[in-house]
Amino acid sequence: MSGSVRVTYEGRLARVSIDHPGKFNAMSRTMWRALRQVFLDIQENAGIHCVLVSGRHGHFCAGGDIAEYPDFRFDSQDLREFHEGDVWGGLQAMLDCDTPIVAQIEGNCMGAGLEIASCCDLRFAGDSARFGAPIARLGFPMAPREAALVMRAVGELTAREMLLSAAVLDAIEMKRRGFLNQVVGARELDAMVQACVERMIPLAPRAARMNKQLIRALALESIDTNASELIANCYHYADSAEHLEGIAAFIEKRPARFVR
Repeated sequence: MSGSVRVTYEGRLARVSIDHPGKFNAMSRTMWRALRQVFLDIQENAGIHCVLVSGRHGHFCAGGDIAEYPDFRFDSQDLREFHEGDVWGGLQAMLDCDTPIVAQIEGNCMGAGLEIASCCDLRFAGDSARFGAPIARLGFPMAPREAALVMRAVGELTAREMLLSAAVLDAIEMKRRGFLNQVVGARELDAMVQACVERMIPLAPRAARMNKQLIRALALESIDTNASELIANCYHYADSAEHLEGIAAFIEKRPARFVR
């Protein structure tokens, strides 16, 4: 099973659910493409006043589905198409969505999950939630657009800590650092998020959309693919020893052995 990203509509609320049983909702290529389509549909639905994004089975999203990585990650062109097409297609659709997006986060929020959460306007978490992007253990860096997105959301020092030392931070610490709006006990999370959604739904939808457009114009800076040598060169690690070793070690359930 490749997992799913689905939307259900409850009046003026759109509930987006990340679901990959047995994999802590890790994102597959299929799920990234579904995420894009879900948010393209929401963007066209003027009757939706609020979007709630959450994960199933007690977790938000644990990252990418590493089991499928050997199918495409070791070729630079395939790797670029994955990040610039599948992954960024989903994230860009979220960023372009003018409807306010609320994230309800519990359990693992790692890598891809952190990126998805970074696209949300408000973020609420249970006190057991854990955040990070420990991909250095897998032998590859974060793609440029995704790194820029995460750094804007978590702050430069936190991004450096996550990417360079594979730090995993708890919800209390992430609230202290400004990434989360509120942290509560797991039993209180549903009620707190529901109260927030109920406050937002009656608000003027056109004003909300205009506010999001204004915030986006003020806060978001995009990387120009045509001008950026970083993007042009960043996928050369596709067939590197570290990349191959990191993915193999994860699949074989053993410690990775990185050597220069």
